[in-house]
Amino acid sequence: MVATISPKQLMDLSSRGEAVNLIDVRTPAEYGEVHVNFARNVPLDRLDPKQVAADHARHAGPIYFVCRSGGRSKTACEKMIAAGITDVVSVDGGTTACDAAGLPVVRGKKAMSLERQVRIAAGALVAIGAALAAFGPDPLWKSIGAGLAGFVGCGLVFAGVTDTCGMAMLISRMPWNQAPAATCARLLLAAVVAAAAAGPASAAGHTKDPLPAVQQAVTAGQAVIIDVREPDEWAGGHIAGARLVPLSTLEQGVDPARLAQLLPKDKIIYCHCLAGGRCLEAAAILGPLGYDVRPLKQGYPQLIQAGFPAAVGN
Repeated sequence: MVATISPKQLMDLSSRGEAVNLIDVRTPAEYGEVHVNFARNVPLDRLDPKQVAADHARHAGPIYFVCRSGGRSKTACEKMIAAGITDVVSVDGGTTACDAAGLPVVRGKKAMSLERQVRIAAGALVAIGAALAAFGPDPLWKSIGAGLAGFVGCGLVFAGVTDTCGMAMLISRMPWNQAPAATCARLLLAAVVAAAAAGPASAAGHTKDPLPAVQQAVTAGQAVIIDVREPDEWAGGHIAGARLVPLSTLEQGVDPARLAQLLPKDKIIYCHCLAGGRCLEAAAILGPLGYDVRPLKQGYPQLIQAGFPAAVGN
């Protein structure tokens, strides 16, 4: 049985100043449309229980999960419990209920919910199958149509019985559910420019510099470390001496002159995030601006385990 908490109880915890580790398991596009202001995004299809538990080690209390209406957050809790991590709680009613209850939220570009996308896709497939079954040019096409409609129908029944939807998991991985279209275009353009400017080096991915060499370069003043996570993640714990440059800020566009005041172009810029993904996107944006940026494959927990000093707060 998954434990739940009401939006009001969640708001009371936050109002008392208690640290609430809230994870939003919707797609990045849904998260970007509206999310509780202290929630961070870890999509359900990318949820790694061990990684989440390691990141939560510095927090007290349970790990809270939220989605749109409560279904995916319950699934996330079940996934954590199956991995042996039982101190998890699902937010009843999801982000919709949190917004209605008055929790502070951040609003962005409107996105279509995953549940609505599933209904559209399933309905379209059934309609196509029925049309083929009724008006197909020959018996083979009629059989294919009937089979398609029947397959989707069985899939919906299975999803209802097991509360697991394969179509939803598939659709959640589609490009339009990963980030707003404008952001995707900016990242693609940045990657193309970086490839042209830096040649083969831009396609190298994560840096191969060993962590001891990274620490030595930072200590010697030859390099700086930037953290491209979000401010709430930073406040929960970050590498001492690192500089916060959220990926979301870079995606929105930063004045190069203002950025130059924060990041020196005569030093190596090592960037990291939680698990090594966002730092690659940040590198694709910073590289064309003339920075020697080297994304670290190791996320924040691994860097702390490797001996980088930790700090908490702003």
